[in-house]
Amino acid sequence: MRLWKNFLITGVALLLASCGGGGGSGGDSKLQYSISLRSAKSQLPLNISNAGAGLGANASYTTTLYVEGREGSAPILNGAEVFSCNLAQGLDTGALYYLDGKPEHEKDGVPLAYRSVVLGSNAGGATFHFHAGNQAGTARVTCSITNPRDLQVSIASVDIVVGAATGKPASVVGVTQAPSYLGTKNNPNMVRNNVAIQAFLRDDANQPIPTSTAANLQVSILPIGSAADGARLVSGNQSGSVLQVRTIGGIGQISLSSGVNIGTIILQYVADRFDNDVTNGIQDPVTSLHPVVVVTGVPNAVLAYADEVDISVPNGRPFIRGLTASGGVPPYAWTYSGTLPKGLTVDVAGLLVGTPKDNPGDYPVQLIVTDANGMSVAKNVTIKLVGALIEPIVFNITGCTGDVNTPCVLPAATLGADYAYAFSATGGDSSAGYTWTFTGLPAWLTAAGVGSNGLITSAAATPAGTYLFFVTVRSGTQSVTRQVSITVL
Repeated sequence: MRLWKNFLITGVALLLASCGGGGGSGGDSKLQYSISLRSAKSQLPLNISNAGAGLGANASYTTTLYVEGREGSAPILNGAEVFSCNLAQGLDTGALYYLDGKPEHEKDGVPLAYRSVVLGSNAGGATFHFHAGNQAGTARVTCSITNPRDLQVSIASVDIVVGAATGKPASVVGVTQAPSYLGTKNNPNMVRNNVAIQAFLRDDANQPIPTSTAANLQVSILPIGSAADGARLVSGNQSGSVLQVRTIGGIGQISLSSGVNIGTIILQYVADRFDNDVTNGIQDPVTSLHPVVVVTGVPNAVLAYADEVDISVPNGRPFIRGLTASGGVPPYAWTYSGTLPKGLTVDVAGLLVGTPKDNPGDYPVQLIVTDANGMSVAKNVTIKLVGALIEPIVFNITGCTGDVNTPCVLPAATLGADYAYAFSATGGDSSAGYTWTFTGLPAWLTAAGVGSNGLITSAAATPAGTYLFFVTVRSGTQSVTRQVSITVL
């Protein structure tokens, strides 16, 4: 009986020993769990090229982490999902990878990135990987293991330093609030005339400059172009063409208000690499320029020349035509380059106008239209001057004026002698020639031919005296009549 009781007590003691736990969260197991974690590399360079995770000598931005679990002094063997590991703190970039080639850990052959992983125990340990991103700092990786007997959790951590930040300004880049332009002051198209501007101040490793206690960024409006007239910067209680602001997390913010002119406002940013402080003088400047476009309206479509590219113009006749553009922001202003036919021009309102008088043919020109925003588009156009050159008809008589009531004096005739005079003219339609007619010729004069020439003749001029008559010449659609006189001596 005593022997049976001793056996029962011993069995109960063994059962309790196998189910109990160590310290931590209750229980008194004599088989404590422990965990260790180490990294093959304690420091990684910045991954500025966004290279993917990998293994081997060329995987410059990836390190292997080794986690091991023990029960007492013995490795924990062949446990599924024994280790839980995650990025505990330190960096917004960087990720954990399995890199085990399993399909569930890849997509299209590319390893998947995780912020936490779960690992099984093989011979008491497991490996996984940390891959650096483009942010400098210290990443802390933490792994844990839980004792199933008493749920006591054991934790181990390792720190991995990524890159190195200098904290000294090396570059500054400005960004304009979307949609990246502003309207002129009091513009009629309701385009806002104030926008937010942010300047990003970065160090040699392209990391944000730490928040400064003093103003460490100077912003100026350069006095270049008419758009700068009346424009100003605003930040808190500061207002003017030059401001000094403090960046927060490497970002300085201001706002820009426009003046009345369209164009481009050029902002200049200056930081001091020497001490990251612009209030005490700038000893080692880091600068950049930032253009901001000022418009008077937002176009619904792109500015374009809307007419045909061949324009026929009659030679020698009054001509007027309005040129047409589309898109952009009206009103439009027009100019041209090249050579127009003489007498023809393009005015600022887009009228092709004038009375061309030039050699017929093609005249290539470039028509240029500019909208209210200052945007321009040019189009190559051919002015086709049609028809022969037509000049006003002028009688070739010395001293002959344009007054039909003032006779043009012809050479005198001699009483009883032969007489001949050939009228001539210039101008008119050179392709049509001239046709002559006479009204009121004296009886002793005769018009030669049938009007194709202007010859008058006489076999014997008589009697003496002064004679008046009218001569009309026609060329194409033009005709001119003049009164002439001839004296018989």
